[in-house]
Amino acid sequence: MNRPTPPPLQPIGPRSYDEQTPNASRMYDYYLGGALNFAADRELAERAKTVLPVTPVLARLNRSWLRRVVNVCMDEGIDQFLDLGSGIPTVGNVHEIVERRAPDGRVVYVDYDSTAVSHAQKLLRGNKNATILHADIRDPDSVLGSPEAEALLDFSRPIGMLMVGIMLYVADEYDPRGLVATYRDRCAPGSLLPISVISADLVQHHDPETHRQLMDMVSVYDDASEQIHVRGYDEFVSYFDGMQLLEPGVVILPEWRPDGTAEYDSASPARWIGLGGMGRITGRTDGTA
Repeated sequence: MNRPTPPPLQPIGPRSYDEQTPNASRMYDYYLGGALNFAADRELAERAKTVLPVTPVLARLNRSWLRRVVNVCMDEGIDQFLDLGSGIPTVGNVHEIVERRAPDGRVVYVDYDSTAVSHAQKLLRGNKNATILHADIRDPDSVLGSPEAEALLDFSRPIGMLMVGIMLYVADEYDPRGLVATYRDRCAPGSLLPISVISADLVQHHDPETHRQLMDMVSVYDDASEQIHVRGYDEFVSYFDGMQLLEPGVVILPEWRPDGTAEYDSASPARWIGLGGMGRITGRTDGTA
């Protein structure tokens, strides 16, 4: 059976309110047990779960990885974060993790979905150290030059540039490797860039049935406002060019500095799907001092 032609690329820029078209960030919220989603999101998410039953487990593994990388960044002395493609506010938000350890820490969330932005604005009302920017991460100038980022973040100091799960929605036509490099080049030495993606390479070897389910699930997202792009291992490693990879390098999410909080999920076939790594900026790559 021939796979249907995927939907055309959509223009770069913030998205307006739309509850009729399934949205990836709202589907992610549904997988995590959240309530900030619409009927269209739930319907397509259930289709995805039927095709790839471990989809909610994969979402939880990615969320657990987010918490761990934020804590590692803070262990390295970083107290300011730019969370690219942050999605719907849910339990264990970055600013909540940061506030527990650094009450004056700063967090700027970025998402182009108006639903995510409106709920985050309600959640962050009155919080002088955290905000959300309604912008598309594929337009770095609109993110990095925004009043919100300039007001809260000091790019002359190390920053945690979080790309947790977002790069799997960036089509090849938008040059994901080049996009990572653009954000990398704005970071001061000592900054850390955690990135996670979905890859088929390891699951194809370790669990062929789950690999088949994964590839079928990817086609389900043809009916969503964002499509999923599976990355090869070597391609993903190249995202960290110009950076020093922290130990243990690029590995499956449960094996990246586990802290014992996701043992049950770590035994799932979903463990072979998500890859993560964290790069350290060792010097300016844009020619500045």
